[in-house]
Amino acid sequence: MNIDKKTQKYDRQLRLWQASGQLALETSKVCLINGTATGCEILKDLILPGIGSFTVVDGERVDGSDAGINFFLDADKIGSSRAQAVTELLQELNEDVKGYHFVEDPVVLIENQPEYFLQFTIVIATELHEKFLLKLAEILWNAKVPLIVVRSIGFIGYFRIVVPEHTVVETHPENVVDLRIDTPFPAIEKYAKNLDFDSLDDTDHAHIPYVIILLKYLDQWKREHDGNLPKTYSEKKEYQSIIARGKRTIDEENFGEALTNAWKACTPNKITREIQEILNDPACENITTKSSSFWIIARAIRDFVTNEGQGLLPLAGSVPDMKSDTTGYITLQTIYRQKAKEDAAAVRARVNDILISIGRTTDFIREEEIDSFCKHAAYIKVIRYRSLQEEYISDPKKSEINRWIQDPQENIIYYVLIRAIDRFYESHQRYPDAATFFNGDNSEEAASEESTTEFKELKTNIQSMLEEWKITNSPEHLDDFIHEMCRAGGSELPNIAALMGGLVSQEAIKLITHQYIPINNTIIFDGVKSTSSTYVL
Repeated sequence: MNIDKKTQKYDRQLRLWQASGQLALETSKVCLINGTATGCEILKDLILPGIGSFTVVDGERVDGSDAGINFFLDADKIGSSRAQAVTELLQELNEDVKGYHFVEDPVVLIENQPEYFLQFTIVIATELHEKFLLKLAEILWNAKVPLIVVRSIGFIGYFRIVVPEHTVVETHPENVVDLRIDTPFPAIEKYAKNLDFDSLDDTDHAHIPYVIILLKYLDQWKREHDGNLPKTYSEKKEYQSIIARGKRTIDEENFGEALTNAWKACTPNKITREIQEILNDPACENITTKSSSFWIIARAIRDFVTNEGQGLLPLAGSVPDMKSDTTGYITLQTIYRQKAKEDAAAVRARVNDILISIGRTTDFIREEEIDSFCKHAAYIKVIRYRSLQEEYISDPKKSEINRWIQDPQENIIYYVLIRAIDRFYESHQRYPDAATFFNGDNSEEAASEESTTEFKELKTNIQSMLEEWKITNSPEHLDDFIHEMCRAGGSELPNIAALMGGLVSQEAIKLITHQYIPINNTIIFDGVKSTSSTYVL
């Protein structure tokens, strides 16, 4: 069998996010602000799986520290444009990916030409400080362009996802099986009723799919119990006993599977609270020309549930592997797939009606997208993030930060430190530097960091922020944490940069493909303890 070059090249990742995810990657445009070591590691891990294009926005020139820590720079690039230098080397990783550079200070661009960033699928900002980060975040937030804020300082890594809303259809749960044993649809119910177990020989009896066994004996149970499912523990055990009595020989594996899965027959099939909240969401109720395909299909699904679905979501149509002969299994598969196709067709008809009602053409949403939504309807996800303005200005999560900061196992102290050194940077246009504490010698006076002006200023910034957040108890060993942050001097370490590259690129791929569930919303990694913490800030 001939396999095209693209499939051969991306075979392993196609197994993860399929052709639809790969297409999303290949049509994406990624912007990296500042070609730092961490930024380049992130881009590396996006270029290799095949994003469409990337642009590095950076006005800096390569210096010795860049060449020392950035894998994509070396000594002969010192003095040249950092944006151009890293772009040239990154582009060598994948000939299918287009690379561009813009030699401009990102701060100047944010101030004078903010609309430049709206052309991208996603923006990743490294080494961008609070004042201009907030401006960029607001611009992208209003345009619904995802922003990932990344900082790597010494052994500490931090990143934050900023986007008003992120929707996911293919969340990739362990399975998407929905057998409808408690509420069988007519075709499967008819098949189970018409199969006469007693007339089968021992070989055929040992190959009845367990789904049919469960349906057959549940029908018998319902007829004897006013149409009710087994509810109590004793009733469920009695139902299992009925199944067990149907075995002809002790080694009939299909009946063993039926007994193992009997709980599926006893569990009422209903829409989960989380999915119901999505279907009741105002975005699902108020469909307009600005509504995304996600919410249009969700509305069609909701209308399907109320009508054709009789209170249930569209059938996924997947059948798990089970003990059965080929004929029996294929027959079962066909029945479930046919029902799934019928449900998807009903949803597609409703989607088309909605599109026409809002003045859009019916080809606005592809059939494949609707079919995928129907298959995964029980597992869809909506994440609404907080803006940076909310986090930084209007509504800092004071009580949560207070609780986290008292726990020595949490990494939230580094969030406070990053915010504090940004305030320091705002005043001095540089990071607090370890060299100012030690003055190049080992004297007792030089080693006394508490006596230095910069140490005191940084500590004052921290205490001021904690007071603003109504946090009265300082964390334990605060001076040690300040010392560690100052010792880093705002520098990156190659190993932390590489690790952050893997973490951030993974989340970026989730955002681009709308597959798998991204974090909400902040991760802080402590390379000293090798621990990471996730926070909703």
